Amino acid sequence: MTDSASETLIQLGRLVEVMHTLRLKCPWDAQQTHESLMTYLIEETCEVIEAVENGSDEELVEELGDLLLQVFFHAEIASESEAFTLADVAQQVSDKLIARHPYIYSAASVPDDVWESWEIKKKAEKQRESAVDGIPDTLSALARANKAVTRIRTHRVDVDLADEPIVAEEVGQAILDIVARAQAQHIDPEQALRYAVRALETAAREAEQQQLRS
Repeated sequence: MTDSASETLIQLGRLVEVMHTLRLKCPWDAQQTHESLMTYLIEETCEVIEAVENGSDEELVEELGDLLLQVFFHAEIASESEAFTLADVAQQVSDKLIARHPYIYSAASVPDDVWESWEIKKKAEKQRESAVDGIPDTLSALARANKAVTRIRTHRVDVDLADEPIVAEEVGQAILDIVARAQAQHIDPEQALRYAVRALETAAREAEQQQLRS
């Protein structure tokens, strides 16, 4: 395998041409929309995760390629209506990465907490009023809980959060035990957690408002 910049550009350009040809000549590809591709985007993302956890480098190359195809597919669809192009997508993410790394692309010093610096810049860019704004509703309850807790801690929102030491094996078993106990009582653990996360997000917003007033 090669990792030269020129070969990378050649292969990415080739994929652009392949995607363009398929949209013109393949009946199935031609009828796809952003909405119809959603299921494949989710599926390919899950297959990348599986390849990382259980697969070989060859499998990861294949699955990353399938995921990359989804990005190119969506960009090709958008370009047909002149909404945006693949170049717009690449430019936007490059601009964002440069803006959020001033300690690399300018004379700024490296922050003590790089992740906190990233999150603060992101909140300012998106003009969010709360640290928990912008968390996708489509995330699973567990993923949303992790995101909300991470945001609350990173932005130092004055909300009580458990922080007793725990190891990964204990986390997995504790969650599994809670799911089993919930099932025994005919409780949907996903929905129960979703309610709890919403309550946490409400408490965070109230704490932020209190901090602003004080």
